Amino acid sequence: MMKRLRSLKFLFKDKLTSMASAILILFIFLAIFGPWVAPFPKEGKGTANVDNSYIGPGFKHLLGTDELGRDLLSRIIFGARPALFIALAVVGFAAVIGTLLGLIAGYRGGWIDSLIMRVSELFLSFPPLLLSLVAVTFLGPGLINALIALIISWWPWYARLIRVEASIVKSRPYVEISAAMGVPDRIIILRHILRNVTTPLIVQIAADLGTVILAAGSLAFIGLGAQPPAADWGLMVAQGRNLIFDQWWISTFSGMAIFLAVLAFNILGDALRDHFDPRIARQ
Repeated sequence: MMKRLRSLKFLFKDKLTSMASAILILFIFLAIFGPWVAPFPKEGKGTANVDNSYIGPGFKHLLGTDELGRDLLSRIIFGARPALFIALAVVGFAAVIGTLLGLIAGYRGGWIDSLIMRVSELFLSFPPLLLSLVAVTFLGPGLINALIALIISWWPWYARLIRVEASIVKSRPYVEISAAMGVPDRIIILRHILRNVTTPLIVQIAADLGTVILAAGSLAFIGLGAQPPAADWGLMVAQGRNLIFDQWWISTFSGMAIFLAVLAFNILGDALRDHFDPRIARQ
C-alpha cells in the first residue's frame, strides 16, 4: 500500500483530479507563504483601513475590501492557514484516538470492545455539528476550542471504522499463528493489524478534511469559532451576510474559498478510494 502511495501519478490521472490537486497545492502554498504573497499583509492580519471601506473588486483591490477597508484577497490568503490547520489538527487527533481505540476493540473483543463501542455510539447518536455546538458552547468561542469540540465529535467515526477492519484482519491465519507463537499483542497490532487497515484510514482522512473545514466555517459563521480580527473564511462569510445584495463580494469570495477547498478534498478522497480499491485498480 505504501509503495502505491509513493506514486502520486493518480493525483493527475484526469482533468478533475488534476484540478483538485492544483487547488490543494495552491492553498498549501498560500498557507505557508501567505504573509509574503498577500498584497496587503497588514490588512490580511486584521489592521483596519476605514478610508477604503466597501470598495468593489478592481485593479488595486482585486476582490474588493470589507467593512473595515481591509483587502479581501489578503484576508482570504491569510485565512488559508487556519483553515488547513484546523482540518489537519482535527482529523489528525481524531484519527489517532479513533484508530487506537478501534484497534483495541477489534483485536481484544469482549467487554472492552462492548465498552468502547457503546461510548462511541453515545457520541454518534448526535449529529457531529450539533455535538460540536454543544461542546464549544461549554468551552467558549475561539479557534482552539472549536478544534477541541470538533475532535470530540469526530473520533467515534474512526473508532468504528478501524474496529470493523481490525476484526476482519484478526481472523486471518497469519495473525492467529503469530498469537499462537506467543508474539506480544502490541506487536501483532502494530505489525499485522495496523498495517492492513491503513488503506481505509487514509481514504477516510482525505474525505474528512474538507468536511472539517466546512464544519469549522459553520462554527465561525455563528460566532463560536475564530473571533475577529482573525482571518477566517467562515467568519468573513458571516460578516458579509447582511450586505450580500450591495457588497456581495465579501461573502461570495470567502464562500468560494470554502467551496473550492471542500470540493478539492472530496475529489482527492474519491481518487484515493479508486486508487486503493483493488477492483477499480484492475479495471
